[in-house]
Amino acid sequence: MSNPSLNLEDLIHQIKDLNGKPVNKFAVAATIESLGIRDVDVKEDYGYSSILDLAIYIFELLDSPAYANLKNSKQKQLEQKDEEIIRVSSYITVRNKLFIKDYSTGLIHLFPVFFQIFTIIVFGFSLWTYDGFNGLQSTAVVLGVILGLITTGGFVQVIGKQVSFYWYNSDFHMTKYAVLGIIKMGLKSILFLFIIALIFNFFIHLYPFLFLLIVFVYAFFIGALLLFIAPLYTIKQRWMISVSILSGSTTSLLLYFFTLLHVYFIHWIGILVSITIAIVYLNYFFKKTIENKEAYTNEKPKIMLAIYRNFDYFFYGILLYLFVFLDRIIAWSSTLNTNLPYIIYYEKDYEIGMDLAILVFFLLAGVLEYSIVSFNRFMEYYQRKLKYQEIEKFNSKLYKLYKNQLKTFFISSIIIATFLYLIITQPWGYKAGFDEQLSALSLKVCVIGGFGYLFLTLGMLNVLYLYTLNQHQKPLISLIVAFVINLVVGALLSRIFSYEYSVIGMMVGSFVFMVLTFRTTKKFFKNLDYYYYAAY
Repeated sequence: MSNPSLNLEDLIHQIKDLNGKPVNKFAVAATIESLGIRDVDVKEDYGYSSILDLAIYIFELLDSPAYANLKNSKQKQLEQKDEEIIRVSSYITVRNKLFIKDYSTGLIHLFPVFFQIFTIIVFGFSLWTYDGFNGLQSTAVVLGVILGLITTGGFVQVIGKQVSFYWYNSDFHMTKYAVLGIIKMGLKSILFLFIIALIFNFFIHLYPFLFLLIVFVYAFFIGALLLFIAPLYTIKQRWMISVSILSGSTTSLLLYFFTLLHVYFIHWIGILVSITIAIVYLNYFFKKTIENKEAYTNEKPKIMLAIYRNFDYFFYGILLYLFVFLDRIIAWSSTLNTNLPYIIYYEKDYEIGMDLAILVFFLLAGVLEYSIVSFNRFMEYYQRKLKYQEIEKFNSKLYKLYKNQLKTFFISSIIIATFLYLIITQPWGYKAGFDEQLSALSLKVCVIGGFGYLFLTLGMLNVLYLYTLNQHQKPLISLIVAFVINLVVGALLSRIFSYEYSVIGMMVGSFVFMVLTFRTTKKFFKNLDYYYYAAY
């Protein structure tokens, strides 16, 4: 025989677990019906004449002060997750530890770059550079690296946006298909660019065919390397990026010291080793992750549609690399007071200056990591803690956080500038590493370029804030304006005064980018509640 009292207790427990604090009696009634309970069963099983009478009783019970903080199972899980995300009391007490952790994480992600710097200083050789190249060889290699980065930069941005969407929604099948599809299209774009360059060079002979072939091989391998390691960042397997680059670099160094192979082939073999390791690990990781998991859909993602939907990110990725390398192309193509053997020809002193200047960006990467991670922590916390009526408080607290992070950025910049000054001026610095004094031209380019990278990095930090809540159009517009200024100012100064003044175009363009993104970011924080709501 049915026991109405026990049945009722069990039903109330189920409704508490499903609904938490019920909205009204009708919501309770709907839940009861969803459990398969019929009107004809209610009297015998629960002692009430109808589902509505039963719902009224349960609603009045759960609406009482005793159940004021009642939450359903989903809400309880979310609260537990929130506690894992941030405990404010403990966050304040360990803020310095978190800064060190996040800053170090940002630098660790750049370990492959720092390792290349280390090997070129110690051995005069790295995975894609060699200080024994002559001018023409250096031109081919550098142009190959630049073209590889520019051509695939947009695809890397799409990987970061589209693939992360699938990944964070646990749609691992679509994640895999999207990664493979974007990589294939990126590699095809490099091949397409090479064919166009060959056709153009056939009619207007700018470089020898062998030169273009070397440029293409470097571009293809560097582009492929970037495409295959980019998903590792998105799927939180960033440590494998360091393993991949370290393995390729070690292979190259061993071949360099113990074989008679040409440096070109050593580079290509080393990069191919890094690519192979990334491919093998990606296949293993996806196979392990997807195993025993059903796909949400049998359809594969349409890559062209994904690129179209993320066009702003795609174009931003291409334009950012164009912006970074534009001053070099302008400087190396200036014919003022010199006769160039080719339309673009590598100049060592200018490149050394910019290589030193870009250390500003690399060393500030930790600040970017810390700033965005802490912003996400606090934004998630305050939107759950503060009430709807406290919108202004939500905006003001996070804007205050932004201003504090800018202070951290500038303090870090002063420390990094001091470090860079010591590298340039002290006997243990550049002179000890390369056994030569830094030229006056390299020093000039380094100082101006250093300011340029400082402004550019701050602009990129602003863009990261905006990207957090899917605000991507204004950053792209800001970069387009900055690119045009970089081009015009750099071209004019390098053609009127001297080729090295193209770096001023980069500095001015970066400053404009910083100012425009700062204005946009300031408005963003003033209306953060709106952008947060619109993003979700």
